[in-house]
Amino acid sequence: MRDVRTVRAPSMLRLGAASLAGTAIEFYDFFAYGTAAALVLGPLFFPTFSPLAGTLAAFVTFGVGFVARPLGSVLFGHIGDRHGRRPVLVVSLLLTGASTVAVGCVPTYGTIGVAAPLSLLLLRFLQGLGLGGEWGGAVLLTAEHAPAGRRALWSSFPQVGPSLGFLLANGLMLALSALLSDAQFAQWGWRVPFWAAGVLAVAGLWLRRSLVESPRFLEIEDHARVPLVEVVRDHWRLVLLTAGALAVGYAVFYAVTTWSLAYATERLGVSRIVMLTCVMAAVAVKGAFTPLMALLGDRFGRRPLCLAGCTAAALWMFPMVALLATGAPALMFLGFLGALLAFITMFALIAAYLPELYEPRVRCTGAAVGYNLGGVLGGALTPIVATALAEHSGRVPWGVGAYLTGVALFSLGCFALLPETRPVPVVAAVEPVTGRTATG
Repeated sequence: MRDVRTVRAPSMLRLGAASLAGTAIEFYDFFAYGTAAALVLGPLFFPTFSPLAGTLAAFVTFGVGFVARPLGSVLFGHIGDRHGRRPVLVVSLLLTGASTVAVGCVPTYGTIGVAAPLSLLLLRFLQGLGLGGEWGGAVLLTAEHAPAGRRALWSSFPQVGPSLGFLLANGLMLALSALLSDAQFAQWGWRVPFWAAGVLAVAGLWLRRSLVESPRFLEIEDHARVPLVEVVRDHWRLVLLTAGALAVGYAVFYAVTTWSLAYATERLGVSRIVMLTCVMAAVAVKGAFTPLMALLGDRFGRRPLCLAGCTAAALWMFPMVALLATGAPALMFLGFLGALLAFITMFALIAAYLPELYEPRVRCTGAAVGYNLGGVLGGALTPIVATALAEHSGRVPWGVGAYLTGVALFSLGCFALLPETRPVPVVAAVEPVTGRTATG
């Protein structure tokens, strides 16, 4: 076995910051599209559809990114398990950044016809492919360097990245909405956040230029020949359980950050600026709470907090849609905040929990596939299903609340079937710890 002491990260803070910056940039790309889909893509790229059908079509292109994410996790997971976690971070960032800039350059339906929505579908697929690789690489590089007793805390750094990415993307959308007329925003303003992705991608590559390889990867003497085959053969049940468990997080997050924007602006007549402000404020609080929840996960375990967050989500979905339906900014913010705090109680721990469930030789593939399949179940379907359900509801979309509650209960059952993985403190270990999970 190789001596890896000389390749350990010189500073966990530096490594955590680089992982956070990378996930923030990648999720900025992903969220910029989600916001544009909720606000402008329907009439610009599907003008022959009715307003409802146009919104649904835009959300279908949004969902394509989630379908691509498991494929990206397979592709980049293979690279990560065979050749190292570090190469994944560079290639995935380049792919996502380039495809995002290209979205901002696609002519609308009025200029090139049906080629416009088809181009969106292709570029959204490439976005999802890159993001499917990004999460696994960033999380593993941090988790596998972190000391066992603080693994959840340091692994939560890349989990803060989505909040920062969302705030960057929507902050820019908010500024443009305030500075431009509706006609200017629809004509060219919505493209600016996509063009800005190129600058952010270059910055991310600069931050990651000196990252060192994971010591756990360097310790592996017998790398999996085809990691996906081993994952499917030996860990298929674990993959399905983690995907089902994580579905609620995606469903809740995208119900708040994507579907609610379209619903409130189109059905309730709430201004775009008010909605973006309410959602961004809730996301900012969620991001600030992420390290705190991770600390609790290091103290009390991964599974108990996940069960608590999932239960809270199940109890809060009906109040959330009722508060949203008021159209009052303070009440909508309260509804969003409760949902996102339940969400982060689970997802602050996921970056430590999922890698600990898999042995190091297939960890990059197993953890990333489970994580991104959860995105298909929860993230891809929720804006589409919620939009269709809300169309047949009264002022309060109770059908959406029922749907989200059902997803939460399903995920709660999956979390209940997963084992605890929090490392046992060395001073308390009398006998060697054995089992199916791999916490190293």
